[in-house]
Amino acid sequence: MTMTDNTIDFFFDLSSPWTFLAFNNVQPILAETGAQVRWRPFLVGGVFNAVNPRVYEMRADPEQKAMKRSFGWLKEWARLAGLPMNFPSPHHPVKSVNAMRCACVLEADQPALFRFADAAFRAYFGEARNIDDPAELAAIADAIGLDGADLLRRAGEQPAKDALRANTDEAIARGAFGSPTIFVPDGKGGETMYFGNDQLPLVRERLKTANQG
Repeated sequence: MTMTDNTIDFFFDLSSPWTFLAFNNVQPILAETGAQVRWRPFLVGGVFNAVNPRVYEMRADPEQKAMKRSFGWLKEWARLAGLPMNFPSPHHPVKSVNAMRCACVLEADQPALFRFADAAFRAYFGEARNIDDPAELAAIADAIGLDGADLLRRAGEQPAKDALRANTDEAIARGAFGSPTIFVPDGKGGETMYFGNDQLPLVRERLKTANQG
């Protein structure tokens, strides 16, 4: 996809708690800078498999100090953002393939995708619901005015599977190594990549600089 000077690409996976934070925390930045966003569902597990397998080694060690401390920091960030964070839940680490295929079905309708992603994030991280369960995904979709049964049907078809693979491959080709990955136009026909909730101040500054020409 071609980027314009005021449109960012926000690649996300619904299983990532830091992405839940960034998904919400980027919105005031968009409002302040007048930037637009393309929500781009991808499969972060596919990214890890391709370029960042060390993540699995860290997760395999429950006593890994950095991982244990990160859960505490995560909840502090959530309090700061005013977001619920019931994590890790009994479903962690959740498989997100079904959820992300649903998201890909909605990608062409960005407002619908935003509503679904917001509801799914809150279901998983706020209510500890299993977003790998098709029944839960259908209920989440129904609750925001979508046809959950139809969404699940379309998510199981080949176009949704192909779209998720294509988005994941695109993110990898552009340099992604985790979720969220945010690509911001640099005002010179190129882009700068940012990763994670904590780099949003840099996203804000980059957008302001790009807008200034």
